[in-house]
Amino acid sequence: MSTSEPLKLAPIPDWIRIKVTEGGNFKELKQLVQGANLHTVCEEARCPNIFDCWNRRTATFMILGDVCTRACRFCAVTSGRPAELDLGEPLRVAESVAQLGLKHAVITSVDRDDLKDGGAGIFARTIRAIRRRSPQTTVEVLTPDFQGDFDSVRTVVEAGPDIFNHNTETVPRLYARIRPKAVYANSLALLRHVKALAPDMVTKSGLMVGLGETEDELVEVFRNMRAHNIDVLTVGQYLRPSKKHAEVVRYYRPEEFVHLKEHALAMGFGHVEAGPLVRSSYHADEQIPAPRKSLLAG
Repeated sequence: MSTSEPLKLAPIPDWIRIKVTEGGNFKELKQLVQGANLHTVCEEARCPNIFDCWNRRTATFMILGDVCTRACRFCAVTSGRPAELDLGEPLRVAESVAQLGLKHAVITSVDRDDLKDGGAGIFARTIRAIRRRSPQTTVEVLTPDFQGDFDSVRTVVEAGPDIFNHNTETVPRLYARIRPKAVYANSLALLRHVKALAPDMVTKSGLMVGLGETEDELVEVFRNMRAHNIDVLTVGQYLRPSKKHAEVVRYYRPEEFVHLKEHALAMGFGHVEAGPLVRSSYHADEQIPAPRKSLLAG
């Protein structure tokens, strides 16, 4: 075979297959999200776990619109010029969380590099609105990198989410190809700054595999995360949203995810989710710190 010929990837393996179960909870969430004119990353990013999570009554709301100022090679969210800010969005999200009786709400967003604070103010308003309307609901944020602006990070931290998540996504060598507008060091520094501001706040980050990284590179990222006091790690298989996106180089087998999880736990992570269909919000409700759980239970 000529070395110039493209690598032919094997068909999607059986362990990637998704179980579709549209239960009552799923249908209720879908109707309410549509009725409130809200966006969820579950739908926009074509998450394979949408049926599982929505039926567990956990959802990831995507604020700041549905158009991203970046065009990462792995992401299915539309890129382009965003619309004006919707200042009523935080209250609509909070009302939807309350109506659905969500036990755990994840708030994420598109990148808004067009805004001075990157959208941090809307994150904070959304967290506080949920707290007022649903004090028993735990809240996780999955933020952009705010272009390394620590003032924006402080704005979100001071609103008091239970978990502060920012995904590293891939290994440093692949950033230029996969996350061309992001900086690896900024992603790690952001989460270290969260810990400096709020030592008891749970910090979290996630990685995709299958983009051409090596195990040694993954392990080095794990080490870097622990050096920056990151508590929770998620590792999942990259799945190509369309032919416009980066190709899958290979599919990791389930036992490889077990190996990566064991390696990460040995480094001191408090919680690790690793598997073919794991995404950053997968079983997020199980990662809430014990003191907060005890307070809510009381």
